Amino acid sequence: MTDLHVAEAKPDDAPAMVGVIHAAFGARPPLDPPGTALQETAESVRAAVERHGGLFATVDGRPAGVILFGESDGWMTMRRVSVHPQYQHRGVGTAMVGCAEEVAEAAGACGLRLVARAELPATLAFWSRRGYLETGRRGSEVFFGKQLPFELEVPTAEDMRELGRRLAKLLVAGDLVLLHGELGVGKTTLTQGIGAGLGVRGEVTSPTFVLSRVHPPARGGPALVHVDAYRVGGVAELEDLDLETSLDAAVTVVEWGEGLAEGLSDDRLEITLTRPSGGSDSEVPADGEDIPAARHRARVVPVGSRWIDVPLRRHLT
Repeated sequence: MTDLHVAEAKPDDAPAMVGVIHAAFGARPPLDPPGTALQETAESVRAAVERHGGLFATVDGRPAGVILFGESDGWMTMRRVSVHPQYQHRGVGTAMVGCAEEVAEAAGACGLRLVARAELPATLAFWSRRGYLETGRRGSEVFFGKQLPFELEVPTAEDMRELGRRLAKLLVAGDLVLLHGELGVGKTTLTQGIGAGLGVRGEVTSPTFVLSRVHPPARGGPALVHVDAYRVGGVAELEDLDLETSLDAAVTVVEWGEGLAEGLSDDRLEITLTRPSGGSDSEVPADGEDIPAARHRARVVPVGSRWIDVPLRRHLT
């Protein structure tokens, strides 16, 4: 059985790491202009590990993979992503990228970025399959990025509304926000904050019995379409609401839309709210949607290219 091990790189790993980089990049077809990876030395790799860190993968104790990290404006960058030709197509690259995302999330980075070469379609496909989105091109360089999910504590109902107000500053017409979480965890409270931040008219309350409610803007800006899919029996019923006609002109917030509303847009924010362990419905005030003064959490998952350059974590945490 193969023993694949991925660990944070140490400066003393540099000689073995540069061997992997040279073997991996040396096996690639000639590129124009040529890359600079073969110019790496044990000293340059050691300096990179000491400055920003990296990952070093081994298979059965032998050097197999390398990633060097960098930092740019709150994002973690990946350089010299290399798998030794002897160990390619054995999951080494996928394992390293998964570990890199864990490191970035623990470090509080917005996400990860990297540069690939247009002449290497298999490499481009590798990053696309792992959820990395193309953000631009310059000559033969293809830029990729991936926003990472993040969590934050929301201790009180007012904190939940403030989260909504901060989020509203980033929202524009056409944005879709899906809110997940059990009854009474604060979905409508969050939507109230979004409505306040957008400056829409009308009291934002749970639209359970009308399924959807439109709040027009009071001072310009987009309207808020507030949808409660709790009693929607399936995708067909949701489509009957004809939300597509309002998506481009409004900010749409859908409660209880998990498994139903994802098809409305490839670009969306999915926010899952959870109550503290030991919390119960008896803690929820009578209005059914406010939250008690306890450490509720919000997990924010950005989906699609709309959010790739938006510093969500910086603005919301």
